[in-house]
Amino acid sequence: MKIKHTLYIGLAGLLLFSGSIQAQEQPTLRKRADDLFARMEYAQALSIYERLVQGKKPQIIDIERVARGYLFLNQYKRAETWYARAVQTEGHSADALLGYAEALKQNGKYTEAKQQFLDYASQYGESEKIQREIIGCDSAVVWMASPLKYNLKNEQEINTDLAEFGAIPTSNGAIYAAEPKIGGEKSGMTGQAYLKVFSAARNAEQLTLPNVMPYSFNKSPYHVGPAIPNKDEDVLYITRTHPGKEVQRYKADGTRFRKHNLELMIYRNQGSDWSEESFAYNNVEQYSLGHAALSDDEETLYFASDMPGGYGGVDIWYSVKNSDGSWGTPINAGDVVNSTGDEMFPTVYGDTLYYSSDGFPGMGGLDIFMAEGKRSTFKNRKNLQYPINSASDDFSFVVMADDDDAFYGYIASNRPGGVGSDDIYSFNFAKPKIRILLKGITYDKKTNAVLGNSRVTLLDANGVEIVARQLSNAEGTFEFELTKGEGFKITAEQAGYMGDSTQVAAVLPLQDTTLNVALYLAPLKEKGDKIVLENLYYDFDKHNIRPDAALVLDHVVKVLRDNPTLKIELSSHTDSRGSDSYNMKLSQRRAQSAVEYIVSRGIAADRLVAKGYGETRLVNQCGNGVQCTDEEHQANRRTEIEVIDF
Repeated sequence: MKIKHTLYIGLAGLLLFSGSIQAQEQPTLRKRADDLFARMEYAQALSIYERLVQGKKPQIIDIERVARGYLFLNQYKRAETWYARAVQTEGHSADALLGYAEALKQNGKYTEAKQQFLDYASQYGESEKIQREIIGCDSAVVWMASPLKYNLKNEQEINTDLAEFGAIPTSNGAIYAAEPKIGGEKSGMTGQAYLKVFSAARNAEQLTLPNVMPYSFNKSPYHVGPAIPNKDEDVLYITRTHPGKEVQRYKADGTRFRKHNLELMIYRNQGSDWSEESFAYNNVEQYSLGHAALSDDEETLYFASDMPGGYGGVDIWYSVKNSDGSWGTPINAGDVVNSTGDEMFPTVYGDTLYYSSDGFPGMGGLDIFMAEGKRSTFKNRKNLQYPINSASDDFSFVVMADDDDAFYGYIASNRPGGVGSDDIYSFNFAKPKIRILLKGITYDKKTNAVLGNSRVTLLDANGVEIVARQLSNAEGTFEFELTKGEGFKITAEQAGYMGDSTQVAAVLPLQDTTLNVALYLAPLKEKGDKIVLENLYYDFDKHNIRPDAALVLDHVVKVLRDNPTLKIELSSHTDSRGSDSYNMKLSQRRAQSAVEYIVSRGIAADRLVAKGYGETRLVNQCGNGVQCTDEEHQANRRTEIEVIDF
């Protein structure tokens, strides 16, 4: 089963290598990497593969495994860069093309992803999965153009650069699963500490005061969490990786593995601590079982499992409580809920089941769905669309209240703009009373002609979180609805062009209002096309890349990712002050520093040329000995990119 998310660790199992290497045999660097990769210890394997691919003739399988490893670890931008490199390398596999399409989709590049899925289908044949992915791309474009009126807020007081998810409200706040920042053994897959169950307080504004719960259930050596309480909060249903010697055994590629599966444990409050019992249908030698949810009357227990008898992958199952308090034999929730993919993280509110799936058309990774009914009689399955769902993994959707005045709760997501990895977000449904429209046109900066079919993205004021996205039409026009009192950033991109962006200030209108913008994209499609990189500055007499310069160069990285055949010269220029020879050397160092930064972001070095021109290409009359203003000299201190090949 493909691993795309931290919590798949348990459902795929904690893999331990059971083979042995004789003491006199020294494994090669590649053999060490291959063994780590086979054991799903991606964090360690990647550090070796990235050394291997720095050679003059890197092997395609190593490039593909770097790409695949980053995809598994949810580092989608790096995965896209490496997959783009892989599919341009002779001898790449069909999986590389499919992985490239998936990475593009996970990065929200739906038009490009759809084309790659179509290319894959034309080369390797149609399949249900490919059709589902294509439908998902088309749906995502529609949903992002008209986002539903949900407001999401990152719970920054409890989120870290590690994983937090599965927030469940309690009387005192919430409990959730997270990777601890300090102490504990680390997972070979993620390179981070094993999950534990945390608690947090809740005030009127946010969740706060996070702490690892100091109870025996957190003493398990591997992953612990997520957890849910009953209404009285004296019983906890906790998912964990089985810590004992009982394992699922299997062989792959001639190697024997032991797989520590997930199990569901039930803990009952005993005053100062909790007693432990195993859910009756755990079977760690054959399958995983976890992610529990209780119906409102607590007579039905839902959970996720890859036990035999499902529709494929991981399914949602349920057990009904018997008269003696025990749980009945598991029953599959049915094909309205389940698919040939994976379904997990169920929660229940009233007569609605919420859960996450990658087996139905969606925006990318895990999407959150809802279905009406109970047990195995569900109907009206529905994708919750954007912005509840995103191109990333979205899961652990729990409703705290749903009435005429309020609909709010928590979700988890690893979407861009969070604190890091999986984050917990609170959500509420908003109903704007005054309509604010942002209308705009995209242009070709060189010709001033209208430029249609540009990808236009509306971001928050910090330029981080995606609010909405659409393509400008054939006339170059686009339109977004804005939220009162909030500032935004808007960007436009298209293959073969350097994008443009602008800020949109917050407005507080008293009536419906329309704002207008124009965005100009500079072409980079033909040899000799040249543009100046605006706002890329160096400290006086220095060549190191400042943080603000890195942001500008990140745009260049994005252009190179979006145009995998593009090769450029990156040139640095000085003004005439200082000696000619010194300015030439300084400009070369600056150009080389910029190129090295771009390469560090995963772009192949042979696509870039660093060239310093010193003061040999002034754009005005300010040569040696000519008196000029600071502004005139600044015009000569610039960094340019020029197309070498496209």
